[in-house]
Amino acid sequence: MSRNIKVATIGGGSSYTPELIEGFIKRYDEFPLSELWLVDIEEGKEKLEIVGSLAKRMVAKAGLPIKIHLTLDRREALKDADFVTTQFRVGLLDARAKDERIPLKYGVLGQETNGAGGLFKGLRTIPVILDICGEMEELCPNAWLINFTNPAGMITEAVLRYSNIKKVVGLCNVPIGMEMGIAKLLDVDHSRVRIDFAGLNHMVYGLDVYVDGVSVKKEVIEKLTDPHNSSFVKNIEGQGWEPEFLQALNLLPCPYHSYYYKSQKMVDAALESAEAEGTRAEVVQKLEKELFELYKNPDLAIKPPQLEERGGAYYSDAAVRLITSIYNDKRDIQPVNTMNRGAIEGIPDESAVEISCVITKDGPKPITVGELPVPIRGLIQQIKTFERVSAEAAVTGDYNTAILALTINPLTPSDTIAKQIVDEMMDAHKDYLPQFFKKTMINGK
Repeated sequence: MSRNIKVATIGGGSSYTPELIEGFIKRYDEFPLSELWLVDIEEGKEKLEIVGSLAKRMVAKAGLPIKIHLTLDRREALKDADFVTTQFRVGLLDARAKDERIPLKYGVLGQETNGAGGLFKGLRTIPVILDICGEMEELCPNAWLINFTNPAGMITEAVLRYSNIKKVVGLCNVPIGMEMGIAKLLDVDHSRVRIDFAGLNHMVYGLDVYVDGVSVKKEVIEKLTDPHNSSFVKNIEGQGWEPEFLQALNLLPCPYHSYYYKSQKMVDAALESAEAEGTRAEVVQKLEKELFELYKNPDLAIKPPQLEERGGAYYSDAAVRLITSIYNDKRDIQPVNTMNRGAIEGIPDESAVEISCVITKDGPKPITVGELPVPIRGLIQQIKTFERVSAEAAVTGDYNTAILALTINPLTPSDTIAKQIVDEMMDAHKDYLPQFFKKTMINGK
């Protein structure tokens, strides 16, 4: 890798960017970044300029020779990059609000990465990520693609199946959030905690948990039976697990499992909060307005603590830790989304899984777990099927496949409701789903 290290961040105007900058500053000794290109689209230009100015102030305050470039030209940003990070949102937060509100009308969960919301975010995002992959092949063929864009599992699946980019890693803050949460629960430093993760993005389980290399799973599960300890992610309220269920499961569920194991309760809670304070997207829109007002302050030269309320805490830590480990061939263990390669039996070798990996200069090497425990095997296979069929729908623009994908998802009660939701959401997101509408025009519809 060249001495001049270039990173391109697509979706550079994101409210998360200051956390990424903080990560690069913190790890500069191990990863001497030369230039960071923040790229966004015309609609994100104002945010890009605000965040970019803050990024420059943060780097200046740290006294580091990192050049920050702001651009709307993606090709310029990608040219000769060593790492490309993606954190964009097709249709912005308005699209997310529709993903959340429309399914709720049918008594079905509306959520950014699960069920109908996850499907439609994938349908909008996959064609864009595949365009980026095509440009990377041409402009930075040796670069690593580090994707934070949700739904991260489905996006990684699509890149592995439908592009020539194999140097791709999907990243999520849920595993690191779980580690931090357990460190807090046990009152120990995060560096002493390790969890053996296996499953899929937002469908990952902790198979075991260690402090200083000694298993403490039994103690952690006992503590998690306390309803106040059940959630590690800011934007998902812990509903409290039934102690008997958790002890029989004998694994650490992630916060997103509430949507599957407490489906009706979560739908009711989503309906209630949508009525009272707006959907999560609408809450985030208000939070973002406040954050960007803070970012505008010319005296601000650090990541403001309010950013952690946004729900993406620890992203920078996870992202820059991963990039640093690849760059330095560290061979440490981190949970990421990568190609299965036989690590989990019962999932195709070429599919994306979220699993603890040894991170090397050649990328993540998944730690083989073999067969998953019986209680979780079927659910994980069902969600993997949903991700694969959704990715196929996104690439082919096939309307019937989109209905099939949503019907397969366990959060959807019937094919009839799946069709009704798909029809309404297709109409709502028409501008961002050209692959479906070109096809229907050919059929004369």
